[in-house]
Amino acid sequence: MNFIISGKNINVTAGLKDTIEQKLGKLERYFTPETEIHVTLSVEKDRQKIEVTIPVKGSIIRSEQTSTDMYVSIDLVEEVIERQLRKYKNKLVAKSQGHPTASSEGSSSFKKEFLEDSLDDEVQDDEIKIVKTKRFGIKPMYPEDACIQMDLIGHSFFVFCNAETDEVNVVYKRKDGSFGLIEPEFN
Repeated sequence: MNFIISGKNINVTAGLKDTIEQKLGKLERYFTPETEIHVTLSVEKDRQKIEVTIPVKGSIIRSEQTSTDMYVSIDLVEEVIERQLRKYKNKLVAKSQGHPTASSEGSSSFKKEFLEDSLDDEVQDDEIKIVKTKRFGIKPMYPEDACIQMDLIGHSFFVFCNAETDEVNVVYKRKDGSFGLIEPEFN
């Protein structure tokens, strides 16, 4: 695996590099030797953040973790990436067994042994279960009005029909307190 480590507002010391390569090096059993792992460390006030992106054919494995200690953030990101890999593996194995919703793309980045390992004891509680379905009427409104509505109901996101485009959009509250807008793009 090839580590590409960079820092924003932080000097990436040899100790940090060693810790990252040691912790994320555990993922080596999953990937081929030419797989690149992009790691970005950043510091903002007392927030120590690590972002890990692993491009695989047809997909991206990514996690971003923040804490008050960079070493804790590294531990957290490694756990999340491993959990994502187990889910991704289940998806690939389901596809190879003829399950229609899974995708076999991306398997060329993984070691053959990873894909062939038994799933018997693998995290069954990581299965995605939808436990509740909500239905609600969507009325056309402008994104700014949707943000106000979202704040009024106390949610972190809000689905609405954009009055300008007549498409379903989502506004959401970002970590820094600002707002984001998700618009569909059909390819």
